[in-house]
Parts: sequence; C-alpha cells; structure tokens
Amino acid sequence: MERVTLTIENHVGIVTLNRPEAGNALDLQMAKELMEVAISCSENEEIRAVVITGAGNKFSVGGDLKSFAKEGEAIGSHLKTVTAYLHQAISYFARMNKPFIGAVNGIAAGAGMSLACACDLVYASENSKFVMAYNKIGLTPDGSGSYFLPRIVGMKRALELMYTNRILNAQEANDWGIVNDVVSEVELMNVVIQLAENLAQGPMNAFGATKKLFAHSLQETLESQMAIESTSLSERAISQEGQEGISAFLEKREAEFIKK
Repeated sequence: MERVTLTIENHVGIVTLNRPEAGNALDLQMAKELMEVAISCSENEEIRAVVITGAGNKFSVGGDLKSFAKEGEAIGSHLKTVTAYLHQAISYFARMNKPFIGAVNGIAAGAGMSLACACDLVYASENSKFVMAYNKIGLTPDGSGSYFLPRIVGMKRALELMYTNRILNAQEANDWGIVNDVVSEVELMNVVIQLAENLAQGPMNAFGATKKLFAHSLQETLESQMAIESTSLSERAISQEGQEGISAFLEKREAEFIKK
C-alpha cells in the first residue's frame, strides 16, 4: 500500500489517505487501495472501530483531475473504473458494523467531502473547509455525495452547496450538521482516537444494527419501520452482546463486550 495506509491500535483501524504532495487527491491507484483497506477494516476481527484522515494538512482535495485528463477521450470509461473502486470502498465502510469516524484535518473537497459525509461521525479541525466543487467544473457528485449530503443538510442546502460551490468553514459545517464537533488542529487525532477506542469497547453489532435501522428509516412507513425495530430489538436481546449488557446493568457493573 502506498496511497492509503492502515494501522491498528487498541482495536481501532486508522486509515490515512497518503498522497500529501497532491493534497490526497484520489486517482485510480488510491481508489483501488481504499477499497482493499475497506475490505480489511470490515473483515478484520481485531478492528472494532475505524478512523479515516488525511496525511499532511489536507483531508482530500477530491478527484485527481490531472490524472483523469491524461486519459483523453477515454476519460469516461476511466472514471467508471475509478468510481467502481471508490464506491465499493464507501459501501464497505458505511455498511460495516464498526463505527466509521472521519477526522477532517483540512480541506475536504469534491470526493473528499463526499467521503466525509459517508462517515458515521465527523470531527474537524478549526482550519478545515468543506466544498462540493463538482458543478464548478461541469461535473456531478460521486462518492455517495448525492446520497448522504441531502440527508444531512436537507435538499435546499445540498443544492445550494452544489450550484454555488459555497465553501463552508469548520464552524459552518458544524452548524449545518456535517460535522459533530470542531476541535483544534493539535487535538484532532487525540480526540477522535480516544472516541474510537471508547466505541471499540462497546457493542459493535448493536452499533451496526442501529446504523442499519437509521438508514432504512428513510424509505419505510412508520408501521413498517417499527416492525423492523421490533425484530432488531428481539435479535439484539438474545445476542451475546445483549445478554452481557442486560446482565451488567442488573449487576450494576460495566459491560464487557470484547471477548477476553
């Protein structure tokens, strides 16, 4: 791996977009590596929470337009290949049971902003900025941006960000619900990793089931969603996690969700 790295500490997988010399711009190789890392994160039982960040002083400036333009008339087919890997990576990250946390350490533009929006939780440094940037160059969003952004900020604001290429600073992104909190650049990784380590000690499968419930809620009726809730709750109650959680509550002790 060169363009995306994965380290594991205390059950936390730390994914780093690693092209700082290019603003962590996403090219074909990075998309492939990101998919491979996403598979590792979703399958590795040692990893119980995942953090994604960027090397250097940027999260990601988005797609590597220079590499795309070099394809000439084949740019269309090339982008289908790039997005095939990118979208599979995001699908694995978003659908795994493990919490997926973004540590946005600078500009998140285009696919970089889409990737941030795909995270379950996002924390941003004070100097970070968010911009969709696609319409500015006559393109449309990828990397799940058109799925997650309107769900986070609402349709009108999402279209405003697309049409005007408005740049949101960290505090504005926080106000709009794109990020959970803004912290100092120095403290960003400490704050996020501490949170990830705490969540890694938690009921990972319950986190995953909760994530699925929330995702399904947008396409269900009230009654059908409550039926899904009932089934999920029953399944969780008889699971090892549920049994441990209930026992710990009744015994007035901390639950231990990781097998010793």
